Amino acid sequence: MRVLIADDDPMQRLFLGRCLTSWGYETLVAEDGDEAWKILQAEDAPPLVLLDWMMPGMDGTELCQRIRSLKERPYTYVVLLTARSEQQDLLSGLGAGADDYMTKPVNTPELQARLRSGQRIIDLQNKLRLAYETQKYEATHDSLTEIWNRPAILDLFARECAKAAREKSLIGILIADVDHFKNINDNFGHACGDIALREIARRMQASLRPYDFLGRYGGEEFLVVVPACDPEIVCEVANRIRIAVAQRPINARDNQIVATLSIGANAARPDSVEQRDELLQYADKALYQAKENGRNRVECVCRLALA
Repeated sequence: MRVLIADDDPMQRLFLGRCLTSWGYETLVAEDGDEAWKILQAEDAPPLVLLDWMMPGMDGTELCQRIRSLKERPYTYVVLLTARSEQQDLLSGLGAGADDYMTKPVNTPELQARLRSGQRIIDLQNKLRLAYETQKYEATHDSLTEIWNRPAILDLFARECAKAAREKSLIGILIADVDHFKNINDNFGHACGDIALREIARRMQASLRPYDFLGRYGGEEFLVVVPACDPEIVCEVANRIRIAVAQRPINARDNQIVATLSIGANAARPDSVEQRDELLQYADKALYQAKENGRNRVECVCRLALA
């Protein structure tokens, strides 16, 4: 584990550095609070800090407060080192955001024990953070295709519609359906059908712009949100997706599966929830037109007011 040693005393830095290195820690050093603050703002900042209370520039308590002001960051465990031993000093240091407190001169066995305690807490925080991120991901992503799930893509669609209304811009919507998907399941089995869906989603995602959104709308239906566009761009995006899926067979357990998409496309500036719903409805109608007109094709409509 990486540990930052922030102390203005070179002998103290040397002593602490040797101790920590012998215990298996990787150390970084800072000669004052300002240098320590620069290090701690980096994305790869060390998770554990030994911090001298009295330093030139920014002292230890102010640095503690700044560390605690950092949001959306992994937890930083702070051990405050000081020659002060009064209870009020202890309370002041902990109140500033320190996790632990040691008086100088530092007792090395005690320091080692406290570092181990800090490491256990950091490990626990990392596990909790990973569990939270995993839960958050699973709540918003489809477990099979790993793209946005239905609630998440509809939330993104609503958000982008509101943004388009504010900015007086257009938003595009695509509804894509895998042609004759039941036949794929019947002829090759559901396991191969799942492989096909994952590969179709991957090809679709690779065909989109970085700021477009792709979600699984239903069993074999996909919803694509295309912000900041016009009807021409929406149709271009739709045809690019269609070609990417159809251009070569999907290899699923040594089976060559030919998959195609029928896509309904629409673009407008929905200024209300009703118009937003209507935008979806017309894209859905366009999808059925694509199916009726032979499948493996795109039908584009623009039925809402653009003014």
